[in-house]
Amino acid sequence: MLKAAGAAAGAVGIGAAVLPTPAVAAGAYAHPGLLHTGADLGRMAAKVKAGAAPYTAGFAKLTANRHAQSGWAANPQEIVYRGAGSPQNYRTLYNDIHAAYQNALRHHVSGDSAHADTAVAILNAWSAKLTSLQGSADRFLAAGLYGYQIANAAELVRDHPDFELGRFQEMLSTVFAPPSDSFLAEHNGAVVSNYWTNWDLAAMCCVLASGIFCDDKAQVARAVEYFKHGEGLGSIKNAIPVVHDDGLAEWLESGRDQGHALLGVGLMGTFCEMAWNQGIDLYGYDDSRFLKGAQYVAKWALGGEVPFTANTRRKGAINGWSGSETVTQAAPVDPAMTRPIWAMIANHYTKRRGLSATYLTQIAAKSAPEGGGGDYGPNSGGYDQLGFGTLAFTRDKATGTGTGGSSGPAASASASAAAGSGSGSGSDPRPQTGGSTASPSASAASSSAGDLAATGSNDIVGWTAATGITALAGGLLLLRRRDRARRESQ
Repeated sequence: MLKAAGAAAGAVGIGAAVLPTPAVAAGAYAHPGLLHTGADLGRMAAKVKAGAAPYTAGFAKLTANRHAQSGWAANPQEIVYRGAGSPQNYRTLYNDIHAAYQNALRHHVSGDSAHADTAVAILNAWSAKLTSLQGSADRFLAAGLYGYQIANAAELVRDHPDFELGRFQEMLSTVFAPPSDSFLAEHNGAVVSNYWTNWDLAAMCCVLASGIFCDDKAQVARAVEYFKHGEGLGSIKNAIPVVHDDGLAEWLESGRDQGHALLGVGLMGTFCEMAWNQGIDLYGYDDSRFLKGAQYVAKWALGGEVPFTANTRRKGAINGWSGSETVTQAAPVDPAMTRPIWAMIANHYTKRRGLSATYLTQIAAKSAPEGGGGDYGPNSGGYDQLGFGTLAFTRDKATGTGTGGSSGPAASASASAAAGSGSGSGSDPRPQTGGSTASPSASAASSSAGDLAATGSNDIVGWTAATGITALAGGLLLLRRRDRARRESQ
């Protein structure tokens, strides 16, 4: 099983002020407390009612979305298939999830109970019928992505008198969380880094979100510990393996392609935000490493030049086929491409922490107002984030130094360098809650790998190394084998 010792403490970044005792340590979680707290929801409603920009533009994006209409009718399925099996019906699930989330959010902003009723009806219909997720390796993506999303939708209506809370918690605990937990522990029988960063991050988001929703402290601890020290490519030092003197830090998937790099950054931001709302500061962890990685991706996605360290990794199955792939440069980008991920991250660092994050600020402004599922194309990639960050995450700059979310007066010196020019002392303590494609060397053997790296839609390509990337040195990612005996004994 995954390492869990000490995870609940939620260490802050180097040089950071000490967090207040997080909710997890007190034995109770704050609800709502995933992507949005009660104070967040109150802020959105008050700002829209006052006609404040840019909240009004963000709310207009929400109300215009076809998923945010109270007439939406759920279409629950007993078994959801992604990547293989019949029928390929995972689109039904993610469309219903986004309708539930958007209606729930619209209710909190507008006060219209019809939207809350619609969200509850959708969620109750699915918890009454869904029994399993099946398919190729893509079933793990379905569990991770749709698990964290459906938990967030439900968190917004968990106190509704008609919401079947216990039944929904059972669905999370038996249908979504187990595949995600299993993926982080076993990686579908592949060597630990066969799968790209976003595979791990999707699973991590599901484990964390369902743990918080179900008040499962051990599950939350596993997710947080994996973020810090996990062997797969989703842990922070594997996802962001190189920190440069200029304060930017390389995002591993920038060597793959732009779309998946943006997905990964959005998922890591989602993970950090959900943890933050329970008093666990991962935004500031390891000297604000995520800030440096997000700044790097923002600069690159805007068309700027970024450094890149070549790396070679192995891919394949344990005791099975294997191959290798070398990435030598950051992939080309389309500066017009965007995902609704930036408002959340930029507002954390510039408003909660009072830092100046130049590239994050620029790309968030360029992407505004952010929409959600249904606004970014009809394919699954357009539904990977819940979105609406302009409405949900725009915030006034915090005042005072605080104690919880602050990285000292302005974060550490290196975090300040990553941020750009200058810093402030604004802090929000514990928020509101007390590519290159190389030829594989084993293409023939890959046909015997079953669904190891299968992806139904070719959106994701299974990948790389032998069991845990620990460092980049001389352009090579050094690999170490998983201590399987230790893992199995825990």
